[in-house]
Amino acid sequence: MTHESMTRGPMTRRSLWIALLLVWSLAPMLWQLLSSFTTADALVNDHLSFWSRWTLNNYRDLLSTDPPFWRYLLNSSLAASLTTLLTLMLAIPAAYGLAKLPQRLKGILRTAVVGAALFPYVLLFLALLELARTFSLGNNLIAIAIPYSGLSMPLALLLLTAAFEALPNDLEDAAKLEGLSLWQRLRWVLLPLIAPASASTAILVFLFAWNEYPVALTWLSRSDLLTLPVAMARIAGSSTYSVPYGTYAAATVLGAIPLLVLVLVFQRQIVSGLTNGAIKG
Repeated sequence: MTHESMTRGPMTRRSLWIALLLVWSLAPMLWQLLSSFTTADALVNDHLSFWSRWTLNNYRDLLSTDPPFWRYLLNSSLAASLTTLLTLMLAIPAAYGLAKLPQRLKGILRTAVVGAALFPYVLLFLALLELARTFSLGNNLIAIAIPYSGLSMPLALLLLTAAFEALPNDLEDAAKLEGLSLWQRLRWVLLPLIAPASASTAILVFLFAWNEYPVALTWLSRSDLLTLPVAMARIAGSSTYSVPYGTYAAATVLGAIPLLVLVLVFQRQIVSGLTNGAIKG
């Protein structure tokens, strides 16, 4: 048996496992895509042959709503972008300070941050609702970034603190000798080095704000200010006796496009940020 034939077997099995993993991961998305181009009758009745009955009515119905569906995409994009910006502005200096604390105090605070990250934020529902009423923050896409940022802050702190801790102290010591101030060191030396971790954190915070439902449901009541998850829930429950499966599938496809574009554009930074800690040392 030659060396080539011995190595061909493991490579074939590895390719088979990769193919199965791709099918497992992509099958739900492909099913939603095909369903969005299928008539409602075919989706409900023809379980095996519905792919042969194509239509664009699902997208026409979705885009002809009042307000138009693209408005919900814009609302979610604005809320998620503001949340990401506010979270990074607060989390980066806080993570730097946490990374520079003595080890014992750092461990105590890290445990508290982990507890906050694991805490089910649904239990804060009434408190957040009371906050919105007291300060008149309802029906405001800018104001909704405040609770979103607070809820995503623990995860951002954990990721960015680990990134700062991975940097060698000699770099900052050399910057001090050059006469750079704290903010100058942070801006010109440290931030470029943690850019992959910052990108990964930004993506995770953006995804959380994009998919968040309970806070958006209670803080936003005007139809022209609804975020995508709330608007899609209203589509799914628009009728008591029938569910518009095709329209809902079309909404799912259009709602996933911005996230796919975002991940494709920043995929290198995301992979680098997520694997940086694994390969350290």
